[in-house]
Amino acid sequence: MLQNDIINAFVELGKFLSQFSENKSMKNPNVRNNDLFYDNFLNVIDLSQSYNGWFTKHQVFFAVNSWAEALNAENLTKWLTPYAIKNDNLNPKTVGLILAGNIPLVGFHDFLSVLISGHKVVVKTSSNDQKLLPFFGDYLININPKLENYITFVDGKLENYDAIIATGSNNTARYFEYYFKDKPSIIRKNRNSVAILNGSESKEQLQNLGEDIFRYFGLGCRSVSKLFVPKNYTFDAFFESIFNFQDVIHYEKYANNYDYNKAVFLMSNFKLLDNGFLTIKEDVSYASPISSVFYEFYDDLESLKNRLDIDKDLIQCIVSDNLISNSIAFGQTQKPKLWDYADNVDTINFLTQL
Repeated sequence: MLQNDIINAFVELGKFLSQFSENKSMKNPNVRNNDLFYDNFLNVIDLSQSYNGWFTKHQVFFAVNSWAEALNAENLTKWLTPYAIKNDNLNPKTVGLILAGNIPLVGFHDFLSVLISGHKVVVKTSSNDQKLLPFFGDYLININPKLENYITFVDGKLENYDAIIATGSNNTARYFEYYFKDKPSIIRKNRNSVAILNGSESKEQLQNLGEDIFRYFGLGCRSVSKLFVPKNYTFDAFFESIFNFQDVIHYEKYANNYDYNKAVFLMSNFKLLDNGFLTIKEDVSYASPISSVFYEFYDDLESLKNRLDIDKDLIQCIVSDNLISNSIAFGQTQKPKLWDYADNVDTINFLTQL
């Protein structure tokens, strides 16, 4: 298939997704195939929470809107220009995807990358996210029927693949590495994101940090789960700034985790700071449980930079107000660009080498 045809199909998907909003979805008569897909997609969004209780409409619409913004010709061209991708891949490989289901459409970037590099994709979705990506596949095939030979979803065992991209926990990653040892692969493990504060952050920046913490209930690898703060830092301004996120406690699954994890911490006699919907605890670990964020004091930035560099394989994003190079601005962790690769592994480069 011509790469331009594949790009055009994803651009049409972006136009389709741009019609949907949590506040008010509105049908655009200029969007292709609305008669077949518009109402069905609203039903899919409703169904998503039945398969994963964390997939509230609010969270699903956020993911959908993010991809609607990303899938336009300008972004796709900017992303792909540095690569030597054949315009017509006459020898496409078949790439198997094993997807996670922690946040809505978490595997869509891999799906997009395989197809847009001219290869075929065989997808094993997570049981927690079974509806959204297959719907996107159906829409793309309807836009360009040639894609039917390039997109396959399977329920059982992956077979007849040339390469693999698999995402899971640290435990499943060990299984993946053994099972797929004879194939080119990208194996993704657990990662967490951190924020570095120095006490001079504005209220707006700390409010945006709340977005990095609470988006997707903190379940994503790009969700901030750990704060690094200077000695004698007080959290009053932080708690005041994130107060707008208090409604998260009204969601039953989150509230259950908050109550449980808080009880566990208290029974273990851990010192906690608590605002009624988030606990923060001093801890050296990067991975905090749902409804909790860990923090750690640092003495100087240079030592912290060295620490984070040593631990770079455990970290997805670093958020700060330019305190260290290549850090992300507050509020931006869940808004990655097409060229922001998970685990800093260049997926397109991997695919073009097959």
